[in-house]
Amino acid sequence: MRPLGTHQPIPVKPPAKPPAQLSLDMSLLKPGLRVAVGLSGGADSVALLRALAAQSAELGLVLHAAHLHHGLRGEEADADLAFARELAASLGLPFHEARVDVAAEAQAKPGKHAESPKPRETIEEAARRLRYQWFRKLMASGEVDAVATAHTLDDQAETVLAKFLRGAWTEGLAGIAPRLETPEGAILRPLLATTRAEIESYLGELGQSWCEDSSNRHLTFTRNRIRHELLPLLEGWNPRLREHLVQMAALARAEEAWWQAELARLAPQILLPGRPVRGGGRAAGDGAPSLSIDVTRLATLAPALQRRLLRYAALQLGAAPDFPATEGLLTLALSGRAGQKLELAQGLRAERTHRELRLAAGLASQDEAAAPLPQYTATVPCEIDAPAFALRLKIEFSPSESARQGQGAGAAQTVALRNWKPGDRVTLRHSSGPRKVKEVLERLRVTGTSRALWPVLELDGRIVWMKGVELESQPGIAVRVTFPCTD
Repeated sequence: MRPLGTHQPIPVKPPAKPPAQLSLDMSLLKPGLRVAVGLSGGADSVALLRALAAQSAELGLVLHAAHLHHGLRGEEADADLAFARELAASLGLPFHEARVDVAAEAQAKPGKHAESPKPRETIEEAARRLRYQWFRKLMASGEVDAVATAHTLDDQAETVLAKFLRGAWTEGLAGIAPRLETPEGAILRPLLATTRAEIESYLGELGQSWCEDSSNRHLTFTRNRIRHELLPLLEGWNPRLREHLVQMAALARAEEAWWQAELARLAPQILLPGRPVRGGGRAAGDGAPSLSIDVTRLATLAPALQRRLLRYAALQLGAAPDFPATEGLLTLALSGRAGQKLELAQGLRAERTHRELRLAAGLASQDEAAAPLPQYTATVPCEIDAPAFALRLKIEFSPSESARQGQGAGAAQTVALRNWKPGDRVTLRHSSGPRKVKEVLERLRVTGTSRALWPVLELDGRIVWMKGVELESQPGIAVRVTFPCTD
């Protein structure tokens, strides 16, 4: 069955043969539940709505449909809304709709949204945040108890792979939870065991059309590149890869649930508030939230538990250290010297004392602020050895530019490796336009001294390389980190 191309009215006719059935996670669907299906108009959400509508009487559900217009894709999005509204009417279901401007929200200034500390979101991030924000508002209204979204087995596999590529811990590899609790109600995912192929087959048996979002084919979006390029490539090595990724998510969810219960039991015995004071007891530090860990006791624990406790402590202070940061904390705790300090992203600071590792949330004080590092300049092609930045860069002409230079065309080009400074801008790969370096570092959650001393490479007044991010390709030159410099 092809997707609906013209968004024509949909006659919902009873099938001539016994109705098709779609596998649903019945454990999520309790009798009497008032549930709204997030209906985008795409195949997955249309299938979920049709399956729940067919079984709502048997399951004892009170079914609604809900569509959020994201303010993107112009007339196509308007047609999606009309399609969803008409499908709900044909099934005799209450219909909820709202409109948001995702593009404007993605460009919101820092601090505007309490739920999203990032100053600049991608379109995907902003759309998801606004969508779930509206779902929660809908549940808070009292009209529905829960919202069901049509995430599938394929979505789960793509999510786990995307999290793995970003370097997620096991909580990230747990992927999409079948049930997400919010203060207003639950978000349910009854289709996580169902593939897209099964959904399209189900809709074909029903004679049910759907809408196709043209942006799902745009390879500028990370999710689409994983779906259309990376997963098919990896399935050439293992045709059961999606199944295995979903199994990994199930294992990770179960193990995370166990770890969270174990940490809730152990953490109060090991994590201590504030600093010790003479005569016994403990006191708050300099006003910033802080926790301490007895390093002697920490050393007796298994490495897996050591890492978990350190990350758990950091999370209590509002930080989520990555693997290198966690290893840095662990090294400081187990083999550091009294007086040693470590400053990490997200304002997390650590200090080793004779008996404890002290963690605090907050930036370095003014007297600890780092002075600017030296600037390194060279003429392309070159290799810059920059011990102050612990880097060595190799900068070369691209093949076409090398040919031009060989013919005597063009003047010598000088590059400068330096600290970033206010006003610097970069264009990220697959980005719609330039962004301030400050904002990129905030999105990377780089703070304190590390942020102040972040290196960039400048050529002819534009930044062509920045540590830790992928910029759009620069015509004429290629920049490569040959190895971190340890001089």
